[in-house]
Amino acid sequence: MNDELTPVRVWDLPTRVFHWLLASCVIASIVSAQIGGNALVWHFRLGYVVFTLLAFRILWGLVGGHWSRFTSFVYAPATVARYVRGERRAGEHVDVGHNPLGAFSVFGLLALLAAQVGTGLFADDEIANAGPLIKFVSGATSLALTKWHKLFGQWLIIGLIVLHVAAIMFYVVRKKHDLLRPMIGGDKPLTADVPASLDNGRTRALALVLVALCAGLVTWIVSLGD
Repeated sequence: MNDELTPVRVWDLPTRVFHWLLASCVIASIVSAQIGGNALVWHFRLGYVVFTLLAFRILWGLVGGHWSRFTSFVYAPATVARYVRGERRAGEHVDVGHNPLGAFSVFGLLALLAAQVGTGLFADDEIANAGPLIKFVSGATSLALTKWHKLFGQWLIIGLIVLHVAAIMFYVVRKKHDLLRPMIGGDKPLTADVPASLDNGRTRALALVLVALCAGLVTWIVSLGD
Protein backbone atom coordinates (compact mmCIF):
# COMPACT_ATOMS: atom_id res chain seq x y z
CA MET A 1 0.00 0.00 0.00
CA ASN A 2 1.22 3.51 -0.83
CA ASP A 3 1.92 5.37 2.43
CA GLU A 4 2.90 8.63 0.74
CA LEU A 5 1.03 11.56 2.25
CA THR A 6 -0.91 14.02 0.13
CA PRO A 7 -3.28 16.89 1.01
CA VAL A 8 -6.83 15.57 1.45
CA ARG A 9 -9.84 17.84 1.95
CA VAL A 10 -11.27 16.92 5.35
CA TRP A 11 -13.22 20.00 6.43
CA ASP A 12 -15.31 21.63 3.71
CA LEU A 13 -15.65 25.41 3.68
CA PRO A 14 -19.18 25.51 5.18
CA THR A 15 -18.02 23.41 8.13
CA ARG A 16 -15.01 25.65 8.71
CA VAL A 17 -17.08 28.84 8.53
CA PHE A 18 -19.65 27.28 10.87
CA HIS A 19 -16.96 26.32 13.37
CA TRP A 20 -15.34 29.75 13.63
CA LEU A 21 -18.63 31.66 13.54
CA LEU A 22 -20.06 29.49 16.30
CA ALA A 23 -16.94 29.89 18.45
CA SER A 24 -16.98 33.68 17.97
CA CYS A 25 -20.70 34.03 18.68
CA VAL A 26 -20.61 31.83 21.79
CA ILE A 27 -17.68 33.74 23.28
CA ALA A 28 -19.27 37.10 22.43
CA SER A 29 -22.57 35.90 23.89
CA ILE A 30 -20.91 34.95 27.18
CA VAL A 31 -19.12 38.29 27.35
CA SER A 32 -22.28 40.27 26.58
CA ALA A 33 -24.16 38.38 29.31
CA GLN A 34 -21.48 39.28 31.84
CA ILE A 35 -21.56 42.95 30.82
CA GLY A 36 -25.36 43.11 31.03
CA GLY A 37 -27.31 46.30 30.52
CA ASN A 38 -27.49 47.46 26.91
CA ALA A 39 -25.14 44.62 25.88
CA LEU A 40 -28.02 42.20 26.42
CA VAL A 41 -29.52 43.39 23.15
CA TRP A 42 -26.50 41.87 21.44
CA HIS A 43 -26.74 38.83 23.69
CA PHE A 44 -30.16 38.08 22.21
CA ARG A 45 -29.01 38.75 18.66
CA LEU A 46 -26.02 36.47 19.09
CA GLY A 47 -28.32 33.83 20.53
CA TYR A 48 -30.44 33.91 17.37
CA VAL A 49 -27.31 33.55 15.24
CA VAL A 50 -26.22 30.56 17.34
CA PHE A 51 -29.73 29.10 16.93
CA THR A 52 -29.38 29.47 13.15
CA LEU A 53 -25.92 27.92 13.14
CA LEU A 54 -27.04 24.93 15.20
CA ALA A 55 -30.00 24.30 12.90
CA PHE A 56 -27.65 24.49 9.92
CA ARG A 57 -25.17 22.07 11.53
CA ILE A 58 -27.88 19.48 12.04
CA LEU A 59 -28.77 19.64 8.36
CA TRP A 60 -25.12 19.75 7.31
CA GLY A 61 -24.49 16.70 9.44
CA LEU A 62 -26.80 14.85 7.06
CA VAL A 63 -25.79 16.25 3.66
CA GLY A 64 -22.40 17.94 4.14
CA GLY A 65 -18.90 16.79 3.30
CA HIS A 66 -17.93 13.22 4.20
CA TRP A 67 -16.13 14.06 7.46
CA SER A 68 -18.78 16.58 8.52
CA ARG A 69 -21.57 14.02 8.38
CA PHE A 70 -22.67 12.51 11.67
CA THR A 71 -22.24 9.04 10.21
CA SER A 72 -18.47 9.64 10.05
CA PHE A 73 -18.11 10.24 13.79
CA VAL A 74 -20.86 8.23 15.45
CA TYR A 75 -18.74 5.37 16.75
CA ALA A 76 -19.72 1.99 18.13
CA PRO A 77 -18.73 1.37 21.77
CA ALA A 78 -16.20 -1.24 20.65
CA THR A 79 -14.50 1.32 18.39
CA VAL A 80 -14.30 3.81 21.23
CA ALA A 81 -12.82 1.16 23.53
CA ARG A 82 -10.18 0.22 20.92
CA TYR A 83 -9.30 3.88 20.43
CA VAL A 84 -8.83 4.42 24.17
CA ARG A 85 -6.55 1.35 24.27
CA GLY A 86 -4.54 2.73 21.36
CA GLU A 87 -5.63 0.01 18.95
CA ARG A 88 -6.45 0.65 15.30
CA ARG A 89 -8.13 -1.37 12.57
CA ALA A 90 -7.36 -0.88 8.90
CA GLY A 91 -9.84 1.40 7.18
CA GLU A 92 -11.32 2.95 10.35
CA HIS A 93 -9.62 6.35 9.86
CA VAL A 94 -10.60 7.39 13.40
CA ASP A 95 -8.06 10.23 13.49
CA VAL A 96 -9.06 11.91 10.22
CA GLY A 97 -12.15 13.85 11.27
CA HIS A 98 -13.53 13.83 14.80
CA ASN A 99 -11.93 10.98 16.74
CA PRO A 100 -14.10 8.92 19.14
CA LEU A 101 -13.29 11.12 22.15
CA GLY A 102 -13.60 14.33 20.15
CA ALA A 103 -17.01 13.17 18.92
CA PHE A 104 -18.29 13.08 22.51
CA SER A 105 -17.11 16.67 22.95
CA VAL A 106 -18.77 17.80 19.71
CA PHE A 107 -22.13 16.21 20.47
CA GLY A 108 -22.01 17.35 24.09
CA LEU A 109 -21.28 20.95 23.14
CA LEU A 110 -23.97 21.00 20.44
CA ALA A 111 -26.52 19.57 22.87
CA LEU A 112 -25.61 22.07 25.59
CA LEU A 113 -25.75 24.99 23.17
CA ALA A 114 -29.15 23.82 21.95
CA ALA A 115 -30.38 23.68 25.55
CA GLN A 116 -28.92 27.13 26.21
CA VAL A 117 -30.62 28.63 23.16
CA GLY A 118 -33.88 26.88 24.01
CA THR A 119 -33.96 28.11 27.60
CA GLY A 120 -32.99 31.61 26.49
CA LEU A 121 -36.14 31.84 24.38
CA PHE A 122 -38.21 31.63 27.57
CA ALA A 123 -35.88 33.37 30.04
CA ASP A 124 -36.64 36.57 31.96
CA ASP A 125 -34.12 38.66 33.89
CA GLU A 126 -37.06 40.38 35.68
CA ILE A 127 -35.57 43.77 34.84
CA ALA A 128 -35.90 44.76 31.19
CA ASN A 129 -35.11 41.71 29.09
CA ALA A 130 -37.12 38.59 28.34
CA GLY A 131 -36.99 35.84 25.76
CA PRO A 132 -39.32 36.20 22.77
CA LEU A 133 -41.40 33.14 23.66
CA ILE A 134 -41.89 33.85 27.35
CA LYS A 135 -45.64 34.29 26.94
CA PHE A 136 -45.99 30.59 26.13
CA VAL A 137 -44.85 29.38 29.58
CA SER A 138 -45.83 30.05 33.18
CA GLY A 139 -43.85 32.34 35.46
CA ALA A 140 -42.54 29.35 37.42
CA THR A 141 -41.37 27.60 34.26
CA SER A 142 -39.70 30.77 33.00
CA LEU A 143 -37.96 31.18 36.36
CA ALA A 144 -36.61 27.62 36.22
CA LEU A 145 -35.43 28.01 32.62
CA THR A 146 -33.81 31.34 33.46
CA LYS A 147 -31.93 29.75 36.35
CA TRP A 148 -30.56 27.07 34.05
CA HIS A 149 -29.68 29.61 31.36
CA LYS A 150 -27.85 32.02 33.67
CA LEU A 151 -26.16 29.51 35.96
CA PHE A 152 -25.85 25.83 35.11
CA GLY A 153 -26.00 26.05 31.33
CA GLN A 154 -23.58 28.94 31.05
CA TRP A 155 -20.95 27.38 33.31
CA LEU A 156 -21.27 23.97 31.71
CA ILE A 157 -20.62 25.54 28.33
CA ILE A 158 -17.62 27.47 29.67
CA GLY A 159 -16.31 24.24 31.17
CA LEU A 160 -16.68 22.35 27.90
CA ILE A 161 -14.98 25.16 25.99
CA VAL A 162 -12.02 25.02 28.39
CA LEU A 163 -11.82 21.23 28.01
CA HIS A 164 -12.07 21.56 24.23
CA VAL A 165 -9.18 24.03 24.08
CA ALA A 166 -7.14 21.94 26.51
CA ALA A 167 -7.67 18.83 24.36
CA ILE A 168 -6.51 20.70 21.26
CA MET A 169 -3.37 21.87 23.05
CA PHE A 170 -2.73 18.33 24.31
CA TYR A 171 -2.87 16.96 20.78
CA VAL A 172 -0.61 19.73 19.47
CA VAL A 173 2.00 19.55 22.24
CA ARG A 174 2.02 15.89 23.24
CA LYS A 175 0.89 14.06 20.12
CA LYS A 176 2.22 16.54 17.53
CA HIS A 177 -1.17 16.42 15.86
CA ASP A 178 -2.25 19.87 14.66
CA LEU A 179 -6.03 20.11 14.81
CA LEU A 180 -6.24 23.84 14.11
CA ARG A 181 -4.56 24.06 10.70
CA PRO A 182 -7.04 21.69 8.97
CA MET A 183 -9.97 23.64 10.44
CA ILE A 184 -8.50 26.77 8.85
CA GLY A 185 -7.32 25.49 5.49
CA GLY A 186 -9.47 22.39 5.20
CA ASP A 187 -6.77 19.86 4.26
CA LYS A 188 -4.77 17.23 6.11
CA PRO A 189 -1.71 15.32 4.87
CA LEU A 190 -3.11 11.81 4.55
CA THR A 191 -2.68 8.65 2.53
CA ALA A 192 -4.49 8.23 -0.76
CA ASP A 193 -6.96 5.66 0.62
CA VAL A 194 -8.64 8.28 2.85
CA PRO A 195 -11.88 9.59 1.31
CA ALA A 196 -12.02 13.35 0.79
CA SER A 197 -14.94 15.61 1.63
CA LEU A 198 -16.69 17.07 -1.37
CA ASP A 199 -16.14 20.82 -1.31
CA ASN A 200 -17.01 22.72 -4.48
CA GLY A 201 -19.29 25.44 -5.77
CA ARG A 202 -22.40 23.25 -5.64
CA THR A 203 -21.89 22.14 -2.05
CA ARG A 204 -21.17 25.70 -0.96
CA ALA A 205 -24.28 26.96 -2.75
CA LEU A 206 -26.31 24.25 -1.00
CA ALA A 207 -24.88 25.41 2.32
CA LEU A 208 -25.98 28.99 1.61
CA VAL A 209 -29.50 27.80 0.81
CA LEU A 210 -29.63 25.80 4.03
CA VAL A 211 -28.37 28.76 6.07
CA ALA A 212 -31.06 30.97 4.53
CA LEU A 213 -33.74 28.40 5.33
CA CYS A 214 -32.49 28.06 8.90
CA ALA A 215 -32.37 31.83 9.35
CA GLY A 216 -35.94 32.04 8.08
CA LEU A 217 -37.04 29.33 10.50
CA VAL A 218 -35.40 31.08 13.45
CA THR A 219 -36.94 34.41 12.45
CA TRP A 220 -40.37 32.79 12.31
CA ILE A 221 -39.97 31.11 15.70
CA VAL A 222 -38.84 34.35 17.33
CA SER A 223 -41.75 36.23 15.73
CA LEU A 224 -44.25 33.90 17.44
CA GLY A 225 -43.80 35.96 20.58
CA ASP A 226 -44.88 39.22 18.93
